[in-house]
Amino acid sequence: MRNFTKTILTASTLFLALQSCNSQKIVINREVETKNDGKMLLGPQTKNQLLKEPYNEWFGKEHDEYQIDQKAIAELKKEKLNSYNITLVMGTWCEDSHREVPRLFKILEAVGYPENKLTMIAVNRKKEAPNGEEGPLNIQRVPTIIVQKYGKEIGRIIESPSTGYLERDLVDILKKDNTSLKDLIK
Repeated sequence: MRNFTKTILTASTLFLALQSCNSQKIVINREVETKNDGKMLLGPQTKNQLLKEPYNEWFGKEHDEYQIDQKAIAELKKEKLNSYNITLVMGTWCEDSHREVPRLFKILEAVGYPENKLTMIAVNRKKEAPNGEEGPLNIQRVPTIIVQKYGKEIGRIIESPSTGYLERDLVDILKKDNTSLKDLIK
């Protein structure tokens, strides 16, 4: 009986060890040091990483100085931005990301957008993340902001907003989606 128990324990331990080798761990807030670009974030990120050196230099300044269009913020609340998921693909090496990402966060804060509905993926200059998280998103330029409802993309803002204001572009995306819904109901 003792040998049987020992055999079962050994087999169980081996099984668990093999299982843990097969499961891929998701690393959040990965930071790497590069020759040309210095520190760079890669893969899934949280806002807290942008508040640390050296990213806080550009993030804090742009975030604090950006003047939000309050009318657009009211529209985003009316159109229920909080019921949508947003994926942000950005590069910490990219000047457009330095400008637009802090602005996006200021907008999301103004509407009370839940942080758990935002997915932020940092990519390298080839627009790649370490585990291929960007793959299905067809990213050509950064930043790219993708708005989704029920897992379906309803619109995206690429590099810079067409209206000149992220919050106005977001309103346009939501109104287009809500118009489509109303047409379906008719």
